Amino acid sequence: ADESSGYESESAGGERPAAASGIRERQRRARTAFTSEQVCRLEKTFQRQKYLGASERRKLAAALQLSEIQIKTWFQNRRMKLKRQI
Repeated sequence: ADESSGYESESAGGERPAAASGIRERQRRARTAFTSEQVCRLEKTFQRQKYLGASERRKLAAALQLSEIQIKTWFQNRRMKLKRQI
């Protein structure tokens, strides 16, 4: 199975052009390289439940030393990967 789903977002390739108002846009966050242990735990959790509630997400984030947003995004991406496979 392809385990490349353990990434949050694309990395920023460089500075973005200034917005029309002259204020710079925020740069995208660099891709998160999850460890194999983190991916394994995320996959095991995903096998049990495809959606996490807020408290489950908070506990998993603390256990894996990731942010809740990273957990949320990983689950969204993993559900889309499953949908593509089906």
